[in-house]
Amino acid sequence: MGGNSVDPKHGAYLGGWGGLGCPTPQKGIVSYSLSANRQRPLAGAFHAAIFNTWRRFRHQVLYVAPPFIIAYSLMNWANERNEYLNSKPGRLAEGSSE
Repeated sequence: MGGNSVDPKHGAYLGGWGGLGCPTPQKGIVSYSLSANRQRPLAGAFHAAIFNTWRRFRHQVLYVAPPFIIAYSLMNWANERNEYLNSKPGRLAEGSSE
């Protein structure tokens, strides 16, 4: 279960050039590299960020928006009802006397 498990078809990876761990040639092990001045770590990041944000928003809005709309409507109704009950017509309608 270590890093040197032998694959019967390709052998085991023993390291980069100069690592003389095995006198027999290794087959089927390929490594690729890219020059440091050819790398573009942020290539397309701004474009992907815009469209990924829109995609995520579009898929989550129906899960998030209805509870917020219901909560806002309920709070708006409660504030209007509170203002009415504490006004002169509201006190007369409820029949409470202080």
